[in-house]
Amino acid sequence: MNINTKVFTVLANQTRLDILQWLKNPEKEITSVSCETVQFMMKEKGGICVADIVKRAGLAQSTVSKYLSDLQTCGLLISERHGKWTYYRRNEENIQALAKVISEEL
Repeated sequence: MNINTKVFTVLANQTRLDILQWLKNPEKEITSVSCETVQFMMKEKGGICVADIVKRAGLAQSTVSKYLSDLQTCGLLISERHGKWTYYRRNEENIQALAKVISEEL
C-alpha cells in the first residue's frame, strides 16, 4: 500500500475511524437490523448498506456518504453496488498493509 498524507487526514476524523471499527465487527456494531440481516448483507451483498451505516453514525446521509467515499479513495473500504443500494466492507488487505508500514517505518 502506498501511504500518503491523505490516509492520515482521513483517519484523523473520529467518525471515519468509528466506521472502520463498526465494519470490523458488523454483526455486533450494526444494530439497526438483525444479526441475520447483517450476515446476509455481508455474504450476499458484499458489505453493509449505507443506510445502516448512516443510522449507526447518527449523521446526515450526505456526510456519511462523503466519509465512506474518503475511506474508499484511500483504499480502506471496498464498495459494491446492487441496484440503487451501495454496500461497504473493509479492505482488510490494505488495512493490514497500512498497519505493517506504520509498525515498520514510522
